This record gives sequence, structure tokens and C-alpha cells, in this order.
Amino acid sequence: MAGVFWGLLGIVAGAFVAIQVPINAELARGLGSPLAAAAISFFSGALMLSALTFLVIRFQGVSIAWREPELWLFVVGGMLGAVYVTTSILLIPRIGAAALIAFLITGQLVAGMLIDRIGFLGVAMREISLGRLAGACLLIVGAVMVRYL
Repeated sequence: MAGVFWGLLGIVAGAFVAIQVPINAELARGLGSPLAAAAISFFSGALMLSALTFLVIRFQGVSIAWREPELWLFVVGGMLGAVYVTTSILLIPRIGAAALIAFLITGQLVAGMLIDRIGFLGVAMREISLGRLAGACLLIVGAVMVRYL
């Protein structure tokens, strides 16, 4: 039953991405700058996460091990997220929401398969089987069909 919950949570998070992109694009139109819209999106998210982090730490009585992670880990994830959000803001008015999400998911799947294959940063290693490869190919074809047909 827990597996169903986590799967549904993933679907909800994916839906939030689809909803977030047109909201950020509308903000960019209003501001006249996709970069400013992306910055505001990250800033508001950082404020919310900072408040939640403070509350959780306070209630759990734990502390954050700031010196444990390597320095690059503090920066690279946010930088990749900034590229993702800014690119999404730029693409949605040009190719539409469905095509954008299809291409984003395709990129995520292909990267995810490579991450699984090499065990990047301790992720459990999984081979790229014929079934997984066929699924990725179907997703690529589906993304192209959503955009061009």
C-alpha cells in the first residue's frame, strides 16, 4: 500500500510541474523577463522551504550537518533547477504545455536510465534492459507525436 502512496505522490508532483510552468510563463510575460520570473519562483520556493526546514528541525530537535556534504553539492542542484525552470518558461509559449511536459519527461527518463546504469552518486544500479530501452524509445516517439502531430 505504501508503494501506491509514493507512486501517487510522484504523479501529484509531476502535475505540479505542469501547473507551475504556465504560472511562471505568465509571471514572465507580466514582468517582461523570463529570468526575473525564474528568480522569483526560486526565491518564493526558498522562503517556503526555509520556513519548513526551521519548523521541522525545531520540532524534531535535530541539527543540519552543514560541513558534511562536498561544497559543489550546495550549488549544482540549484543551478540545474534554474536552467530547468528558465528553459520551461521560455519553451511553453513556443511549443505548448503538453509538448513541453512530454519532452521534459523524455529527458528525465533518458537521464534517469543513465543515472541508474552508472549508479551516479550512490543511486542503485540497474541495467538498461531491452524492455527499459523500448519504453524509452516509445516515450521519445510519443513526445515527438505530441509536438508535431
